[in-house]
Amino acid sequence: MSYILALDAGTGSVRSVLFDLKGNQVGVSQVEWTHLSDEKYPGSMDFDYNNNWKIVVNCIKSLLTESRIDPKDIKAISATSMREGFVLYDKNGIEIWACANVDSRAYEEVTYLKNLDSNLEQKIYEISGQTFALGALPRLLWLKNNKPDLYEQAASISMINDWILYKLSGKLNVDPSNGCTTGIFDLRKRNWTSVATDLCGIKSSLFPPVKEAGTIIGYVTDEAAIQTGLTPGIPVISGGGDAQMASVGVGAVNNYETVISGGSFWQQEVNIDTPITDPECRIRVNCHSVPNLWQIETIAFFPGLIMRWFRDAFCDSEKEEAILTGRDPYEILEEKAKDVPVGSNGIIPIFSDVMNYISWRHASPSFINLSLDPLKTGKKELFKSLQENAALVTFGNLKLIEEVTGFFPTKVIFAGGASKGKLWSQTLADVLGVPVKVPVIKEAAALGTALFAGVGVGIYSDIKEAVKSAVKWERTHYPNMSNHTEYLKIFERWKNLYKEQLRLADNGLTTHMWKSPGL
Repeated sequence: MSYILALDAGTGSVRSVLFDLKGNQVGVSQVEWTHLSDEKYPGSMDFDYNNNWKIVVNCIKSLLTESRIDPKDIKAISATSMREGFVLYDKNGIEIWACANVDSRAYEEVTYLKNLDSNLEQKIYEISGQTFALGALPRLLWLKNNKPDLYEQAASISMINDWILYKLSGKLNVDPSNGCTTGIFDLRKRNWTSVATDLCGIKSSLFPPVKEAGTIIGYVTDEAAIQTGLTPGIPVISGGGDAQMASVGVGAVNNYETVISGGSFWQQEVNIDTPITDPECRIRVNCHSVPNLWQIETIAFFPGLIMRWFRDAFCDSEKEEAILTGRDPYEILEEKAKDVPVGSNGIIPIFSDVMNYISWRHASPSFINLSLDPLKTGKKELFKSLQENAALVTFGNLKLIEEVTGFFPTKVIFAGGASKGKLWSQTLADVLGVPVKVPVIKEAAALGTALFAGVGVGIYSDIKEAVKSAVKWERTHYPNMSNHTEYLKIFERWKNLYKEQLRLADNGLTTHMWKSPGL
């Protein structure tokens, strides 16, 4: 038997996922991790590469132990990760500094860059499809200003999935679908550009080679084999960003196919065959992991993390029941919430806003319009309202893409952990008013990564063949159009209320859930 190993380093956890050559998941190991802030630097989110590598190693070891396979049967390895987080290395290839994805410590640097040239961010956006909100440029400038010794030592940069592959193979490369999220890529050329670094006063000597997904970059080293239990010499294949790999893992490898990835963040991805940008810089544009395709992307902040917070803060009894019955606590919560009416008896959650990439911020987290009637406002109603809220933000983001492109999907693909929920999937269909297709493999980023690994070693001739042989569908949810009509009204109410809540945060009366540096 032959296998492919995919490593998926998300915001909330790292996974080792084993697939057979037909795309069937045959083993998985998952460990939650956190990315801690440094109290000296408000908004910081450090990536602890020393401890996190130990977590990756243990994740691989656990998978090998639990699956009981012979490591020699693994034919290829690749990795995907949260985007925007990056690692810096010195001239000897030793890690010296790293941050996770929504690190926002570079507040003063963004302010400086905007004051330097009021059109600078738009110029960089037109080249790269990225703003300063999540990009690497302000963070590199922060390092230059605050830790100049480390900045001077820095000789190379990579994304976190590339870091994992480097630790396994000793070869440092960057792929376009994650590398482009630095804001230092020419979107159309799918490669680094010194134009962006020159505009921001950052050195342009940090750029390692760019390898498209599915390219062999090296082989598992003896040292990595000793650490992980893998066999030396297994081919290591270039991977990509999690949202782009998730798109591949659900078969979205053609123009205008639309994917919603429901993880810690929710991404809405629309494939395009020609890169375009928004004149108002509200949406993001990335390289797809598929060559000659790009993606318009919008993002909802934290739906998965918010649901985990709700579970851990309020749902001890469901967690205990889950342990006793061997079920998922979210499944139990969905059962309890299935008869909650559309609109959750008027509860309006305030968490993520619709995307505005050039001025990206979110109001203070809250539940609005609660009733004191315990039969109308309780745990199940709050739970259902959070599911509805994620779907409403998704609808708002897709309408924003429609405003720019004229395109609104006639169907969407829903993947990631949230798609396991049948109630959540149906709610999404009702809110969007279009069918929602759910694949068999929910952890689609790992599958897409495995398929590109298979392409790299010749198991599949190309990614379209890989998708055709591996992607299978579990179910389709069709919208209840009566519910959809109600949700259109709720969306308008939520949107107007959100403006008021955002105003409170902007005026300092409440605290933003998150805001990009410089705002």
